[in-house]
Amino acid sequence: MKKVVIISTSLRPGSNSHTLAEQFAEGAKAAGNEVEFISLRGKEIKFCIGCLSCQKTGACVFKDGVPAIMESVLNADVVCWATPIYYYEMSGQMKTLIDRMNAMYPKDYKFRDVYLLTTAAENEDFTPKRVESGLMGWIECFEKCELKAHLFCGDVGGPKEIEGNAKLQEAYELGKQV
Repeated sequence: MKKVVIISTSLRPGSNSHTLAEQFAEGAKAAGNEVEFISLRGKEIKFCIGCLSCQKTGACVFKDGVPAIMESVLNADVVCWATPIYYYEMSGQMKTLIDRMNAMYPKDYKFRDVYLLTTAAENEDFTPKRVESGLMGWIECFEKCELKAHLFCGDVGGPKEIEGNAKLQEAYELGKQV
């Protein structure tokens, strides 16, 4: 059994990436894994100010929702990020959280496998590439982990447009494989 942490970064009710993440979670649970589902909706996450205090003390100067999320990520075997694609990039909330998790860099961590779930109104081959590239910048800071899979679902712009989409079953099956 693995500990799986899923971070849904969309703030929109009826979010397509959130729904995709829920299916990934159900698959991971069905395979007997322990799943922690973290939604950034309603969480206070301040912007990193680049002071680098976290590199000296191991903790950020801000006391908000990030330390608890970071602790969950550090102790996970698997981390799954879910984000809508805005202007061919990850959501701002996801980027802000990644920046704030800079305090993790000098710490030991358990996670080895990282998954990425993305959704967008566009459905071109290049649509998810920048998101994956941005996440790879974070992954490369943690030498013992790798991006195991990236599932992209295009043509889903409005709330709940993903309902009935075959990618939901793909997310479930991917979750079962962790």
